[in-house]
Amino acid sequence: MRERRFPLHGYVGLFVLLLGGVLLYLRVRPVTWFFTPLAWTGYILFVDGVVWTRRGRSLLISRTGEFLLVIPLSIVCWLVFEAYNLHIRNWHYEGLPERLWVRWLGYGWSFATIFPGVFETAELIESLGVDRRFRVQGGAVRRGVLILLVVLGVFCLTLPLFLPWSTARYLAVLVWLGFVFLLDPVNYWLGTRSLLRDWEEGRLARLVSLMLAGLVCGVLWEFWNYWAEARWVYDVPIAQNLKIFEMVLPGYLGFLPFALECYLMYHFCLRVLLDVRSE
Repeated sequence: MRERRFPLHGYVGLFVLLLGGVLLYLRVRPVTWFFTPLAWTGYILFVDGVVWTRRGRSLLISRTGEFLLVIPLSIVCWLVFEAYNLHIRNWHYEGLPERLWVRWLGYGWSFATIFPGVFETAELIESLGVDRRFRVQGGAVRRGVLILLVVLGVFCLTLPLFLPWSTARYLAVLVWLGFVFLLDPVNYWLGTRSLLRDWEEGRLARLVSLMLAGLVCGVLWEFWNYWAEARWVYDVPIAQNLKIFEMVLPGYLGFLPFALECYLMYHFCLRVLLDVRSE
């Protein structure tokens, strides 16, 4: 595989990461407020540059229009999880700027980096040859399985909402799994990208690369968030004595299905809201 010259935006991303770290150490505002989205912006640019160098194509350079769609859909879809958190209350934010417009700028910037971060990381992992290593026999997905998964997804996503907070706060895992169960068969029916269709075709690379990307991004989210002034703090009612940064150790498993949710929600929105059928 012929490698290409590392692009300028990759160097810019690396510079942003390094400069952001220095300014955070010096406690320079507004960097301390916006450190997490700033770091993610640098990371996204840098990783896109690495992917471009390895593959000759990347999300930002080769599919610029798609990249620009990912950003607002990332904000919209993450707000769904924020809405669930109003009830389950598994996290809250602290150290936020007093001025409301500055605070909302931080929210929007942070939420806008979620999908790009996951997708760029998944493409980086795919560029390492994952697509050649994870192939299975596959087989037709039966209609009954699709219906069962949809029912299971609806159950997972509605149960926490009908229970009191004292119980629902233990059921966040259902939210992180529910959209996978619900949207994957729906995407299959809609003819857009689906992990079940990948299974039919004997391909598991996307599933593996997304879950690994979720884990990588989860560690980076928690690492960068831990040092920021404006940050989220978890109120997870389990394993409080087993923490890495702010996240309890079992919580990192939630990043695996979360990356799948990001992928499925994005392609569902493309198909339903914009009538784009992903191939």
